[in-house]
Amino acid sequence: MTAESVEEPTGIRRRLHPAWIVALIALIALIGAAGFRAAPGVLMVPLQEEFGWTTAELSLAVTVNLLLFGLTAPFAAALMQRFGIRAVTVTALLVIGAGAALSVLVASPAQLILTWGVLIGLGTGSMALVFAATITDTWFATRRGLVSGVLTAGSATGQLIFLPIIAAAADDLGWRTASLIIAGGALAVVPLVWIFLRNRPSDLGVGRFGEEPPVTASAPPARGNAWGAAVLALTTLRDAARTRTFWALAIGFAICGATTNGLIGTHFIPSAHDHGMPTTTAAGLLAVVGVFDIAGTVLSGWLTDRVNPRILLAAYYALRGVSLLFLPTLLSAEVRPSIVVFIVIYGLDWVATVPPTIALCREVFGTRGPLVFGWVFAAHQVGAGIASVLAGLVRDHTGQYTIAWFAAAGLCAVAAVVSASIHRHPATVAAP
Repeated sequence: MTAESVEEPTGIRRRLHPAWIVALIALIALIGAAGFRAAPGVLMVPLQEEFGWTTAELSLAVTVNLLLFGLTAPFAAALMQRFGIRAVTVTALLVIGAGAALSVLVASPAQLILTWGVLIGLGTGSMALVFAATITDTWFATRRGLVSGVLTAGSATGQLIFLPIIAAAADDLGWRTASLIIAGGALAVVPLVWIFLRNRPSDLGVGRFGEEPPVTASAPPARGNAWGAAVLALTTLRDAARTRTFWALAIGFAICGATTNGLIGTHFIPSAHDHGMPTTTAAGLLAVVGVFDIAGTVLSGWLTDRVNPRILLAAYYALRGVSLLFLPTLLSAEVRPSIVVFIVIYGLDWVATVPPTIALCREVFGTRGPLVFGWVFAAHQVGAGIASVLAGLVRDHTGQYTIAWFAAAGLCAVAAVVSASIHRHPATVAAP
């Protein structure tokens, strides 16, 4: 009996391993949760025009979202271990839908922080890349790099699907309709997750893809309460923080977040608008980032199974830094070939860093890999949050984003050096 072909009690052979079904549902869930990742850059201008809020005020709501998006991730990973992947995922999608729907009622920056920042931050944080890492480690013994790359690309696919729709809806029907579209996208996925997503291979009497199924069904993991999950997440941070590798990964990923979600994801459209480019055109360019992000992330996952992950990380950060150096001279009112080249390069590199980072967490920290990656991802979002608000302040005080782009390029050089120095020796971190 092989992992790819599982013998049913009736004698019928099931050729498709259930892990691939779970991965498909996880991919759809990530796509459904990705709507808000595309929203801030598109909706900032309409909100400014209606309410007169400053870029810094709007960036603060995005910053709260980005911080909670990251800081929720390690606790969500622990909750998935305690209560199961399905329950946590369904709850997260419901919270995202509620936050997006309630945002249509906002009348002050504080209310925007509550909906965009707190509710959607908590929901998307539970559906963050740590979700992809948990699915990969729980259901796959082989092809992990490829699977993590495909699941990571789910957020880019969601951006590709939602960004033009949100931009068009905001232009033609208003930003409130665009927010309701985001809510609908998250809620539409809930039935699929509830019906088809399973917590672990033993639920179906199989092993992970790439390994023999267990002779006897394994017992489900010990149940606990939310406090126990929080303790597990915090003790994992304590143990991992004693290692140099953790800090190297966290610093690199913080810079990754600063130069993707924090800067380009939040401020590219307003920056292009400053140069006279229509918002819908800039949104279309950002959607193209999503197209090439899919290819880049899947390719990165394939490479991660074959190439030293730390070398990949160093190369990705270096390439990103060089491209950011040229961005201030590329922006204009028209779409020129040079800005298209930037978009393609940045798209290929957008979250290509995720598969090698997940692989290093797994290699160094063993069974605690997904939890450690949760904390590394938290650093990613801290970097994104800081960059988002600082770039907004730069824009408010100088009238342009040039200093922010150059500073980001310098940070990428730091990330490349730090990543190249990562040690791959397994760390002593106790299993949960």
